[in-house]
Amino acid sequence: MIAVSLGDPAGIGPEVLRSAFRRDPALARRCILFGDPSVRVPLGRVSRLAGALAAAWLEDAARAVLRGEAGALVTGPVNKESISLTVPGFRGQTEFIARVAGVREPVMMLAGPTLRVVPVTRHMALVNVRRALSTGLILRTILTVAGGLRRWFGVRRPVIGVCGLNPHAGDGGILGTEDRTIVAPAVRQARRRGIRAVGPLPADAAFALGHRDRYDAVVAMYHDQAMIPIKAVEMDRAVNATLGLPFLRTSPAHGTAFDIAGRGIARPDSMIEALRMAVRAAGERP
Repeated sequence: MIAVSLGDPAGIGPEVLRSAFRRDPALARRCILFGDPSVRVPLGRVSRLAGALAAAWLEDAARAVLRGEAGALVTGPVNKESISLTVPGFRGQTEFIARVAGVREPVMMLAGPTLRVVPVTRHMALVNVRRALSTGLILRTILTVAGGLRRWFGVRRPVIGVCGLNPHAGDGGILGTEDRTIVAPAVRQARRRGIRAVGPLPADAAFALGHRDRYDAVVAMYHDQAMIPIKAVEMDRAVNATLGLPFLRTSPAHGTAFDIAGRGIARPDSMIEALRMAVRAAGERP
């Protein structure tokens, strides 16, 4: 069984989940739902009530998996602004679940049929990325990705491409020294630990090679460096997976889409893929 948190009831979470279950009824029989699709809140609007419900359902579902009542977790999309009205400092579901699970550094992976990407830093302003990056953080991210690919995705000897921070991976230091002084040492240390890591790579080439099966995952240095290629290539098929937890958490790779909530036109493809990925992980769990 897998636990499913409904997400923000004011967004498209409830309708894409219903559509997913209609399209694949076998998935519904594998799910324990945390949330009430019939709760009445204003659709398509930031709401204190909707945020409080989404946070409560999310925490209840995560704790159920931690207690062993389910083998994996799927989370519906939430609105950060709505949740922050009752949960001050809320940054995202990844960080929230990690706190519940007692994990310090979760890793967010966006995965589709032809490409997997991982940002080392996530929801922060671009101006702060350089200060947040360190060789240790990049190394830990690579190690977590390698472990997650082996445990949840059946990739025995993953090959991981690691992007540089600067254009052309710094061009030998002409466009910045960070790739030589911060990124490259992390790649070397990962290789010394038996991980087949390659880099630092120019990001414009790394994702194309990942898309062509050269790499089992591509590690990027910041949010948009990872998100733009995965959404350009996979879009409706991409799944947000959290690695580094004692269980696999997946989520559709889209938000609450307030602008179309309740209109019945939201596509369930990403939700279906998130559910299927979680079911596979729960079945393969040791």
